[in-house]
Amino acid sequence: MTHSEFDSFRPPEPARRRRAGGKRGTGRRDGGDGSREMPMVPEPEFTSYYGRPVVKPAPWTEDVAAYLFLGGVAAGSALLGLGGQLTGRPTLRRNARLSALTAASMGTVALLKDLGRPERFLNMLRTIKLTSPMSVGSWILSAFSVGAAVSAAAEVDRMTGARLPLGPLRNLLYAVEGPAGFEAAFFAGPLAAYTAVLLGDTATPTWNAAHEELPFVFVSSAALASAGLAMITTPVQEAGPARKLAVLGVMGDVVAMRVMEHRMDPVVAEPLHQGKAGVMLKWSERLAAAGGLGALLGGRNRAVAAASGLALLAASGLTRFGVFEAGLASARDPRYTIEPQKNRLAARRAAGITGDSITTAG
Repeated sequence: MTHSEFDSFRPPEPARRRRAGGKRGTGRRDGGDGSREMPMVPEPEFTSYYGRPVVKPAPWTEDVAAYLFLGGVAAGSALLGLGGQLTGRPTLRRNARLSALTAASMGTVALLKDLGRPERFLNMLRTIKLTSPMSVGSWILSAFSVGAAVSAAAEVDRMTGARLPLGPLRNLLYAVEGPAGFEAAFFAGPLAAYTAVLLGDTATPTWNAAHEELPFVFVSSAALASAGLAMITTPVQEAGPARKLAVLGVMGDVVAMRVMEHRMDPVVAEPLHQGKAGVMLKWSERLAAAGGLGALLGGRNRAVAAASGLALLAASGLTRFGVFEAGLASARDPRYTIEPQKNRLAARRAAGITGDSITTAG
């Protein structure tokens, strides 16, 4: 028999025994038909190339995390502005409208800073692609900003004693400020949720695994932020809707986070509890609970309301930054890409699904 330099890599062959109907020397444990041959290749161990990330981490900086947070503040504030408009609370209406425009403007600046060149944002408005969260989101932000700007401009003109250089446009401004408030509130929900869709649409393991529940987390977080800001800036006599929104936001935030983590693969959910992201999300939950209790039990006291609002605002920010950081951490470690894939493969095989391209690929 001719020997090769690769013989040392072969697994040892089992002792051969002659069986009835079998052929000697075939290495088979059956009647010679090959139906029960000994496996000569070990089960493959999946890993990444030299331990490098399997997916490329998103090239986003913390400016994007700031945009996620400020977009939520703007969206919730527009809803509170409409609430003040409909219930005859002029101070709440004014503060919420100004907060919506300020947050939207600051968020746009953060987004443009991350993009590097402002014209990149304008290029996204040249067309609309319904299958692209970024394209749809750009149009949502633009439409929201128009309504927020018009309604806030009317408030500024009133605050300055009609001193804005509007001329004959002043009457038109006051005629359209109400519809503009409705328009901003109409796009508030999509503005708060689309950023979660944008994250979930990537291949980043933790974001992608949370894509179904993450919009609910972000909408609840937006309620926390806007309600907290309104409780800080608005007298308690007119901040009733903000306190109610705060309590609902806390309940939604806690439930949505629990459901999201429960439905995620335990491995890919680890970055939400570890490292920098884990610390931020843990403190987010604590501050949300404290702020919600403060709004519910002591929200009619000005000092308690302001402290509770600050806690809610911080909780929302920590949620956005924590989820953002957890996603980046999951992309840097190939384990969070490979192990969930292996778990899904094992689950399909355990369920008896063995004949498709997924279970036979290995």
